[in-house]
Amino acid sequence: MTTVADVVHLLGRLTPFELAEPWDNVGLIWGDPASPVSRVMTCLTVCSRTAAEAIRERAELIISHHPVLFREVKKIRSDDPTNGFLWSLARAGVSVASPHTAFDNAAGGINDLLCDRLGLIELEPLRPVSRPIRSGTRRFKVIVFTPESDREAVMDAAFESGAGRIGAYSECSFAIAGQGTFRGDSSANPTIGEPGRRETVAELRLEFVCPAARLAAVLASIRERHSYEEPAIDVQALEDEPQTGPPAGAGRVGRLSEARPLEDFARQVASTLESSCLQVVGEPKRTIARVAVCCGAGDDFLPDAHRARADVLLTGEARFHRGLEAQELGLALITAGHHATERPGIVDLAHRLKSALPGVAIWPSQDEIDPFQSTDPTTRLK
Repeated sequence: MTTVADVVHLLGRLTPFELAEPWDNVGLIWGDPASPVSRVMTCLTVCSRTAAEAIRERAELIISHHPVLFREVKKIRSDDPTNGFLWSLARAGVSVASPHTAFDNAAGGINDLLCDRLGLIELEPLRPVSRPIRSGTRRFKVIVFTPESDREAVMDAAFESGAGRIGAYSECSFAIAGQGTFRGDSSANPTIGEPGRRETVAELRLEFVCPAARLAAVLASIRERHSYEEPAIDVQALEDEPQTGPPAGAGRVGRLSEARPLEDFARQVASTLESSCLQVVGEPKRTIARVAVCCGAGDDFLPDAHRARADVLLTGEARFHRGLEAQELGLALITAGHHATERPGIVDLAHRLKSALPGVAIWPSQDEIDPFQSTDPTTRLK
Protein backbone atom coordinates (compact mmCIF):
# COMPACT_ATOMS: atom_id res chain seq x y z
CA MET A 1 0.00 0.00 0.00
CA THR A 2 1.36 3.41 -1.01
CA THR A 3 0.65 6.25 1.43
CA VAL A 4 0.76 10.04 1.25
CA ALA A 5 4.00 9.88 3.24
CA ASP A 6 5.53 7.50 0.67
CA VAL A 7 4.78 9.85 -2.22
CA VAL A 8 6.02 12.90 -0.31
CA HIS A 9 9.20 11.01 0.58
CA LEU A 10 9.79 10.31 -3.13
CA LEU A 11 9.02 13.96 -3.93
CA GLY A 12 11.65 14.97 -1.38
CA ARG A 13 14.22 12.81 -3.12
CA LEU A 14 13.44 14.27 -6.56
CA THR A 15 13.26 17.83 -5.21
CA PRO A 16 15.31 17.97 -1.97
CA PHE A 17 13.28 20.16 0.36
CA GLU A 18 16.37 21.73 1.93
CA LEU A 19 16.95 23.47 -1.42
CA ALA A 20 13.82 25.55 -0.84
CA GLU A 21 14.26 29.23 -0.06
CA PRO A 22 14.10 30.08 3.69
CA TRP A 23 10.78 31.91 3.28
CA ASP A 24 9.12 29.02 1.46
CA ASN A 25 6.66 26.36 2.67
CA VAL A 26 7.32 22.93 1.14
CA GLY A 27 6.58 19.27 1.80
CA LEU A 28 3.26 17.92 3.02
CA ILE A 29 1.16 20.95 3.90
CA TRP A 30 -2.38 19.64 4.10
CA GLY A 31 -3.66 16.16 4.96
CA ASP A 32 -2.88 12.83 6.62
CA PRO A 33 0.55 11.24 5.98
CA ALA A 34 -0.86 7.78 6.69
CA SER A 35 -3.68 7.96 4.13
CA PRO A 36 -3.46 5.42 1.28
CA VAL A 37 -2.87 6.82 -2.20
CA SER A 38 -3.86 5.36 -5.56
CA ARG A 39 -4.43 8.58 -7.55
CA VAL A 40 -2.28 11.74 -7.58
CA MET A 41 -2.70 14.97 -9.56
CA THR A 42 0.02 17.57 -10.14
CA CYS A 43 -0.78 21.21 -10.81
CA LEU A 44 0.78 24.64 -10.68
CA THR A 45 -1.67 26.10 -8.12
CA VAL A 46 -4.51 24.78 -5.98
CA CYS A 47 -7.57 26.86 -6.78
CA SER A 48 -11.29 26.18 -7.18
CA ARG A 49 -10.73 24.83 -10.71
CA THR A 50 -7.92 22.39 -9.87
CA ALA A 51 -9.52 21.36 -6.56
CA ALA A 52 -12.75 20.48 -8.38
CA GLU A 53 -10.81 18.36 -10.88
CA ALA A 54 -8.97 16.49 -8.11
CA ILE A 55 -12.23 15.72 -6.31
CA ARG A 56 -14.01 14.73 -9.52
CA GLU A 57 -11.16 12.41 -10.56
CA ARG A 58 -10.92 10.90 -7.04
CA ALA A 59 -7.35 11.99 -6.34
CA GLU A 60 -6.19 11.39 -2.77
CA LEU A 61 -3.18 13.71 -3.15
CA ILE A 62 -2.47 16.93 -5.04
CA ILE A 63 1.14 17.94 -5.65
CA SER A 64 0.89 21.65 -6.26
CA HIS A 65 3.97 23.62 -7.23
CA HIS A 66 2.75 26.69 -5.33
CA PRO A 67 2.03 26.03 -1.64
CA VAL A 68 -1.45 26.34 -0.19
CA LEU A 69 -1.72 28.39 3.03
CA PHE A 70 1.40 30.28 2.03
CA ARG A 71 0.31 33.32 4.05
CA GLU A 72 -1.65 33.57 7.27
CA VAL A 73 -5.31 32.59 6.92
CA LYS A 74 -7.69 33.45 9.75
CA LYS A 75 -10.82 31.82 8.33
CA ILE A 76 -11.60 28.93 5.99
CA ARG A 77 -15.23 28.91 4.89
CA SER A 78 -17.06 27.05 2.16
CA ASP A 79 -18.62 30.31 0.95
CA ASP A 80 -15.29 32.19 0.73
CA PRO A 81 -14.19 32.30 -2.93
CA THR A 82 -10.54 32.73 -1.93
CA ASN A 83 -10.23 29.52 0.12
CA GLY A 84 -13.56 27.68 0.06
CA PHE A 85 -11.97 24.99 -2.10
CA LEU A 86 -9.84 23.97 0.91
CA TRP A 87 -13.02 23.05 2.77
CA SER A 88 -14.06 20.92 -0.20
CA LEU A 89 -10.66 19.19 -0.28
CA ALA A 90 -10.83 18.45 3.45
CA ARG A 91 -14.30 16.92 3.13
CA ALA A 92 -13.08 14.76 0.22
CA GLY A 93 -9.97 13.66 2.13
CA VAL A 94 -7.53 15.13 -0.42
CA SER A 95 -4.02 15.94 0.85
CA VAL A 96 -1.77 18.62 -0.65
CA ALA A 97 2.05 18.70 -0.90
CA SER A 98 4.30 21.28 -2.54
CA PRO A 99 7.91 21.29 -3.80
CA HIS A 100 7.95 24.97 -4.98
CA THR A 101 11.43 26.54 -4.85
CA ALA A 102 13.00 23.16 -4.03
CA PHE A 103 11.80 22.03 -7.47
CA ASP A 104 12.92 25.30 -9.07
CA ASN A 105 16.43 24.91 -7.65
CA ALA A 106 17.00 21.14 -7.83
CA ALA A 107 19.30 19.52 -10.35
CA GLY A 108 16.93 18.35 -13.06
CA GLY A 109 14.24 20.72 -11.76
CA ILE A 110 12.17 23.36 -13.52
CA ASN A 111 15.02 25.73 -14.39
CA ASP A 112 17.11 22.90 -15.82
CA LEU A 113 14.09 21.74 -17.82
CA LEU A 114 13.62 25.22 -19.31
CA CYS A 115 17.30 25.40 -20.25
CA ASP A 116 17.13 21.98 -21.88
CA ARG A 117 14.08 22.95 -23.94
CA LEU A 118 15.80 26.11 -25.12
CA GLY A 119 19.01 24.27 -26.03
CA LEU A 120 21.27 25.94 -23.47
CA ILE A 121 24.59 24.25 -22.69
CA GLU A 122 27.33 24.59 -20.06
CA LEU A 123 24.80 25.27 -17.30
CA GLU A 124 25.67 26.69 -13.89
CA PRO A 125 23.48 27.90 -11.00
CA LEU A 126 23.06 31.66 -10.73
CA ARG A 127 23.13 31.30 -6.94
CA PRO A 128 25.02 28.07 -6.13
CA VAL A 129 24.62 26.23 -2.83
CA SER A 130 27.86 25.14 -1.19
CA ARG A 131 26.44 22.60 1.29
CA PRO A 132 25.76 18.93 0.42
CA ILE A 133 22.17 18.37 -0.67
CA ARG A 134 20.26 15.54 0.95
CA SER A 135 16.71 14.28 0.59
CA GLY A 136 15.33 16.41 3.43
CA THR A 137 13.09 13.52 4.57
CA ARG A 138 14.09 11.79 7.83
CA ARG A 139 14.42 8.00 7.64
CA PHE A 140 15.19 5.17 10.04
CA LYS A 141 16.41 1.59 9.83
CA VAL A 142 14.27 -0.85 11.80
CA ILE A 143 16.05 -4.02 12.94
CA VAL A 144 14.02 -6.86 14.43
CA PHE A 145 15.17 -10.28 15.66
CA THR A 146 12.78 -13.13 14.96
CA PRO A 147 12.68 -16.92 14.63
CA GLU A 148 12.47 -18.25 11.08
CA SER A 149 8.82 -19.21 11.65
CA ASP A 150 7.90 -15.52 12.15
CA ARG A 151 9.79 -14.25 9.11
CA GLU A 152 6.90 -13.84 6.64
CA ALA A 153 4.47 -12.48 9.24
CA VAL A 154 6.94 -9.83 10.43
CA MET A 155 7.94 -8.86 6.90
CA ASP A 156 4.29 -8.50 5.86
CA ALA A 157 3.62 -6.37 8.94
CA ALA A 158 6.53 -4.04 8.14
CA PHE A 159 5.71 -3.69 4.44
CA GLU A 160 1.98 -3.17 4.94
CA SER A 161 2.69 -0.40 7.46
CA GLY A 162 5.01 1.56 5.17
CA ALA A 163 8.55 0.19 5.66
CA GLY A 164 10.81 -1.23 2.98
CA ARG A 165 10.48 1.36 0.20
CA ILE A 166 13.70 2.54 -1.52
CA GLY A 167 13.08 4.83 -4.50
CA ALA A 168 11.02 2.94 -7.07
CA TYR A 169 11.30 -0.36 -5.13
CA SER A 170 9.03 -1.64 -2.37
CA GLU A 171 9.21 -4.59 0.08
CA CYS A 172 13.00 -4.17 0.47
CA SER A 173 14.63 -6.00 3.38
CA PHE A 174 17.79 -7.80 4.45
CA ALA A 175 18.14 -10.90 6.66
CA ILE A 176 21.11 -12.35 8.54
CA ALA A 177 20.96 -15.72 10.33
CA GLY A 178 22.38 -16.05 13.82
CA GLN A 179 21.72 -17.22 17.37
CA GLY A 180 19.91 -15.33 20.08
CA THR A 181 19.86 -16.01 23.83
CA PHE A 182 17.40 -15.01 26.53
CA ARG A 183 16.33 -15.95 30.06
CA GLY A 184 12.83 -15.07 31.22
CA ASP A 185 12.11 -14.35 34.89
CA SER A 186 9.33 -15.96 36.89
CA SER A 187 6.70 -13.58 35.46
CA ALA A 188 7.63 -14.26 31.81
CA ASN A 189 5.62 -16.37 29.38
CA PRO A 190 8.16 -17.17 26.63
CA THR A 191 7.04 -18.50 23.27
CA ILE A 192 10.10 -20.75 23.22
CA GLY A 193 11.56 -22.45 26.30
CA GLU A 194 10.76 -22.03 29.98
CA PRO A 195 11.07 -19.19 32.54
CA GLY A 196 14.28 -19.20 34.56
CA ARG A 197 16.34 -21.04 31.97
CA ARG A 198 18.66 -19.53 29.38
CA GLU A 199 17.52 -20.44 25.88
CA THR A 200 19.60 -20.37 22.68
CA VAL A 201 17.47 -20.00 19.56
CA ALA A 202 18.24 -19.83 15.84
CA GLU A 203 17.00 -16.37 14.79
CA LEU A 204 17.06 -13.94 11.89
CA ARG A 205 18.10 -10.30 12.00
CA LEU A 206 15.62 -8.55 9.67
CA GLU A 207 16.29 -4.97 8.51
CA PHE A 208 13.96 -2.46 6.83
CA VAL A 209 14.21 1.24 5.99
CA CYS A 210 11.28 3.31 7.23
CA PRO A 211 10.25 6.97 6.78
CA ALA A 212 9.79 8.89 10.03
CA ALA A 213 6.08 9.40 9.36
CA ARG A 214 5.50 5.61 9.33
CA LEU A 215 7.81 4.57 12.18
CA ALA A 216 5.21 4.31 14.97
CA ALA A 217 2.81 2.33 12.77
CA VAL A 218 5.57 -0.04 11.60
CA LEU A 219 6.77 -0.77 15.15
CA ALA A 220 3.22 -1.36 16.41
CA SER A 221 2.45 -3.70 13.51
CA ILE A 222 5.67 -5.71 13.98
CA ARG A 223 4.97 -6.17 17.68
CA GLU A 224 1.42 -7.28 16.92
CA ARG A 225 2.52 -9.99 14.44
CA HIS A 226 5.68 -11.15 16.28
CA SER A 227 5.23 -14.32 18.32
CA TYR A 228 7.62 -13.25 21.10
CA GLU A 229 6.26 -11.67 24.26
CA GLU A 230 9.05 -9.04 24.16
CA PRO A 231 10.51 -8.85 20.62
CA ALA A 232 13.96 -7.25 20.36
CA ILE A 233 13.78 -4.26 18.03
CA ASP A 234 16.47 -1.65 17.26
CA VAL A 235 15.78 1.69 15.55
CA GLN A 236 18.65 3.60 13.93
CA ALA A 237 18.42 7.10 12.43
CA LEU A 238 19.76 7.30 8.86
CA GLU A 239 21.40 10.15 7.02
CA ASP A 240 21.00 10.20 3.24
CA GLU A 241 24.08 10.44 1.08
CA PRO A 242 24.63 13.81 -0.61
CA GLN A 243 23.22 13.93 -4.11
CA THR A 244 25.59 13.60 -7.02
CA GLY A 245 25.20 15.04 -10.48
CA PRO A 246 24.92 18.61 -11.77
CA PRO A 247 25.39 21.38 -9.19
CA ALA A 248 22.18 22.65 -7.61
CA GLY A 249 21.20 26.17 -6.66
CA ALA A 250 18.83 28.97 -7.57
CA GLY A 251 18.44 30.02 -11.21
CA ARG A 252 20.64 28.92 -14.09
CA VAL A 253 22.99 30.49 -16.59
CA GLY A 254 24.15 28.82 -19.79
CA ARG A 255 25.21 29.40 -23.37
CA LEU A 256 23.37 29.09 -26.64
CA SER A 257 25.10 26.75 -29.04
CA GLU A 258 24.94 29.57 -31.58
CA ALA A 259 24.55 33.27 -30.80
CA ARG A 260 21.51 35.01 -32.33
CA PRO A 261 19.66 38.33 -32.23
CA LEU A 262 17.41 39.01 -29.24
CA GLU A 263 14.30 39.08 -31.43
CA ASP A 264 15.09 35.60 -32.78
CA PHE A 265 15.69 34.20 -29.31
CA ALA A 266 12.44 35.80 -28.10
CA ARG A 267 10.54 34.07 -30.91
CA GLN A 268 12.12 30.76 -29.90
CA VAL A 269 11.04 31.30 -26.28
CA ALA A 270 7.47 32.18 -27.31
CA SER A 271 7.21 29.11 -29.52
CA THR A 272 8.89 26.65 -27.14
CA LEU A 273 6.94 27.73 -24.05
CA GLU A 274 3.71 28.51 -25.93
CA SER A 275 3.68 31.91 -24.27
CA SER A 276 0.79 34.24 -25.07
CA CYS A 277 2.08 37.21 -23.05
CA LEU A 278 5.78 37.48 -23.82
CA GLN A 279 7.44 40.88 -23.23
CA VAL A 280 10.98 41.97 -24.09
CA VAL A 281 13.32 44.67 -22.81
CA GLY A 282 16.31 45.39 -25.06
CA GLU A 283 17.34 46.19 -28.61
CA PRO A 284 15.86 43.56 -30.97
CA LYS A 285 19.10 43.20 -32.98
CA ARG A 286 21.49 42.86 -30.05
CA THR A 287 23.38 39.58 -29.96
CA ILE A 288 22.41 36.99 -27.35
CA ALA A 289 24.90 34.26 -26.47
CA ARG A 290 24.77 33.81 -22.69
CA VAL A 291 21.34 33.34 -21.10
CA ALA A 292 20.24 33.48 -17.45
CA VAL A 293 17.02 31.65 -16.52
CA CYS A 294 14.75 31.84 -13.48
CA CYS A 295 11.23 30.44 -13.70
CA GLY A 296 8.22 32.18 -12.16
CA ALA A 297 8.70 35.57 -10.51
CA GLY A 298 12.47 35.82 -10.92
CA ASP A 299 13.11 39.47 -11.67
CA ASP A 300 15.20 39.85 -8.50
CA PHE A 301 17.84 37.71 -10.25
CA LEU A 302 18.78 40.65 -12.49
CA PRO A 303 21.92 41.50 -10.43
CA ASP A 304 22.90 37.82 -10.42
CA ALA A 305 22.47 37.62 -14.20
CA HIS A 306 24.60 40.74 -14.60
CA ARG A 307 27.36 39.31 -12.38
CA ALA A 308 27.26 36.10 -14.41
CA ARG A 309 27.87 38.16 -17.60
CA ALA A 310 24.57 37.04 -19.12
CA ASP A 311 23.21 38.88 -22.16
CA VAL A 312 19.58 38.28 -21.18
CA LEU A 313 17.52 37.13 -18.21
CA LEU A 314 14.52 34.95 -19.03
CA THR A 315 11.89 34.76 -16.30
CA GLY A 316 8.14 34.49 -15.87
CA GLU A 317 7.21 37.97 -14.72
CA ALA A 318 8.88 41.25 -13.76
CA ARG A 319 7.93 44.57 -12.19
CA PHE A 320 8.11 47.79 -14.19
CA HIS A 321 11.16 49.14 -12.37
CA ARG A 322 13.04 45.92 -13.01
CA GLY A 323 12.70 46.68 -16.72
CA LEU A 324 14.33 50.06 -16.11
CA GLU A 325 17.03 48.40 -14.04
CA ALA A 326 17.74 45.96 -16.88
CA GLN A 327 18.20 48.88 -19.26
CA GLU A 328 20.63 50.56 -16.85
CA LEU A 329 22.62 47.34 -16.52
CA GLY A 330 22.75 46.86 -20.29
CA LEU A 331 20.97 43.53 -19.86
CA ALA A 332 18.10 42.26 -21.99
CA LEU A 333 15.03 40.93 -20.18
CA ILE A 334 12.35 38.52 -21.40
CA THR A 335 9.20 37.72 -19.42
CA ALA A 336 7.27 34.77 -20.81
CA GLY A 337 4.58 34.45 -18.14
CA HIS A 338 4.58 32.71 -14.77
CA HIS A 339 2.41 29.86 -16.03
CA ALA A 340 4.40 29.36 -19.23
CA THR A 341 7.74 29.02 -17.40
CA GLU A 342 6.52 26.64 -14.67
CA ARG A 343 3.73 24.53 -16.16
CA PRO A 344 6.18 22.35 -18.20
CA GLY A 345 7.85 21.32 -14.95
CA ILE A 346 4.55 20.18 -13.44
CA VAL A 347 3.86 17.99 -16.49
CA ASP A 348 7.38 16.54 -16.32
CA LEU A 349 7.06 15.90 -12.56
CA ALA A 350 3.90 13.83 -13.12
CA HIS A 351 5.78 11.62 -15.60
CA ARG A 352 8.74 11.18 -13.23
CA LEU A 353 6.54 10.26 -10.28
CA LYS A 354 4.53 7.85 -12.40
CA SER A 355 7.71 6.06 -13.52
CA ALA A 356 8.77 5.62 -9.90
CA LEU A 357 5.29 4.58 -8.67
CA PRO A 358 3.85 2.38 -11.42
CA GLY A 359 0.99 1.22 -9.20
CA VAL A 360 -0.31 4.77 -8.70
CA ALA A 361 -2.28 6.76 -11.30
CA ILE A 362 -0.56 10.17 -11.66
CA TRP A 363 -1.46 12.93 -14.09
CA PRO A 364 -0.94 16.68 -14.57
CA SER A 365 -4.12 18.74 -14.18
CA GLN A 366 -6.09 18.92 -17.42
CA ASP A 367 -8.35 21.79 -16.31
CA GLU A 368 -5.66 24.25 -15.20
CA ILE A 369 -5.27 27.32 -17.41
CA ASP A 370 -3.12 30.45 -17.45
CA PRO A 371 -5.25 33.30 -16.04
CA PHE A 372 -3.42 35.75 -18.32
CA GLN A 373 -4.50 35.42 -21.94
CA SER A 374 -3.76 37.56 -25.00
CA THR A 375 -6.81 39.41 -26.33
CA ASP A 376 -5.47 38.98 -29.86
CA PRO A 377 -3.70 35.65 -30.44
CA THR A 378 -2.47 36.89 -33.83
CA THR A 379 -0.10 39.27 -32.03
CA ARG A 380 1.88 36.37 -30.59
CA LEU A 381 5.45 36.02 -31.81
CA LYS A 382 5.76 33.18 -34.30
